Amino acid sequence: MTHPSPDPDQQVFHQHRNLLFSVAYRLLGTAADAEDAVQDAWIKWSAADRSQVADPKAYLTRIVSNLALERLRSTRHKRETYVGPWLPEPILTGGDAAESVTDAESVSMAMLVVLETLSPLERAVFVLKEVFDFSHAEIAEAVERSEAAVRQAAHRAREHVQARRPRFTADRSRQREATERFFAAATGGDINTLMELLSPDVTLWTDGGGKVRQALRPVVGAQTVAAWFAAIGTVTYQGVEPADMNTELVEINGGPGIVFSGSSRVIATVTFDFDADGRITAIHNVANPDKLQAIAEGTAHEVRTRRP
Repeated sequence: MTHPSPDPDQQVFHQHRNLLFSVAYRLLGTAADAEDAVQDAWIKWSAADRSQVADPKAYLTRIVSNLALERLRSTRHKRETYVGPWLPEPILTGGDAAESVTDAESVSMAMLVVLETLSPLERAVFVLKEVFDFSHAEIAEAVERSEAAVRQAAHRAREHVQARRPRFTADRSRQREATERFFAAATGGDINTLMELLSPDVTLWTDGGGKVRQALRPVVGAQTVAAWFAAIGTVTYQGVEPADMNTELVEINGGPGIVFSGSSRVIATVTFDFDADGRITAIHNVANPDKLQAIAEGTAHEVRTRRP
């Protein structure tokens, strides 16, 4: 029995699918919206006259960038009226996906939070230029703006991000070690070790989206944040008793993170920013159930920025 040969147009799309998801996720900050943008790009690709497409990768990137921009503009109001802090939707990343510091940093919670403060155009230009190394001319075509407008947007975005991005990144082994110690101290209620691991002005951001009870404002200071996490092993959380809570160390958004689960569902994720000494300067805690689907599915995403 002979099998039909794969559709070459499907093969081309599949070849670039990881790149398209990587662009869309950094533009949108949510895995669900990024997957939708990639699916819509497939529909447009299927309907296009592909005989006229000289460079499929550039063409597909242009489609997905435009789709993501449209979606970004339409969701801005929702994000402005969001209950409590808005954090990106966390994704599992494979160990090889974040080997490059650029890959890991550009998909980190800290960076995605900074990107959220840019205008949609600035965000698209920054991601395509600084992360994926597209030329100004390529970006101008992708976002349908003049090259001069793209250069201006790139300059504004770069200055904005440099002013707000975390200044220090501890090496990966030190990050991992600090996360493992934090994990053990939090689950064991060891407030002294937690205090050692936290920077004095550490900030905890919690995103419940109004769906589950979380702090509606950032929690600041080592003492308060340590007390918050030391209570994990002693209190019922979202209806799950401490004895029934499972915690697991995984790679989330290019760095070490913790997944909390119980009652057959993912309950929350926790990720960290570190200073040069490996102390924790910020903690991002996502508990909105609408944002935990990608983690619950268990699929590790490739977020590499090298263009095939």
